[in-house]
Amino acid sequence: MKPNRISKILVASLFVASLVCSAGCVQRRLIIRSQPEGAFVTIDRQAIGRTPLSVPYTYSGTREIQLEKDGFKTVKVQQRIDPTWYEKFPVSFVTENFWPRELRDERLLEFQMEPKTQVQENLLLDRANDLRFNIERGTVTAPIN
Repeated sequence: MKPNRISKILVASLFVASLVCSAGCVQRRLIIRSQPEGAFVTIDRQAIGRTPLSVPYTYSGTREIQLEKDGFKTVKVQQRIDPTWYEKFPVSFVTENFWPRELRDERLLEFQMEPKTQVQENLLLDRANDLRFNIERGTVTAPIN
């Protein structure tokens, strides 16, 4: 081989190696906030922590997110997380493997929690008496939401 051709191959090889070594990646994070703060968060039935919080995720898709706090109604949602344009194939192959810088995909999810309503004592006693009466009669009642 000619020396000129060898140097071109060497330069091309070094260029490809530098691309591979300096390859960036996509960092994905969910940032979850609630009003009021301090709600306990589970994602896909995995305990995560208390709001406000930030947690990494790997894949886009639908997540089951649940927030619980004493004195407030539990919030349970099916949250869809769509991929950004640079996370869709075939562009994702380049951004995950050869992009020269790190890309950040941060999703902010905010939830407003509602206080639990107190049932009046006389209504609760009426429901209990109705249930007792229906059980004695042998009838089944539908649950109250």
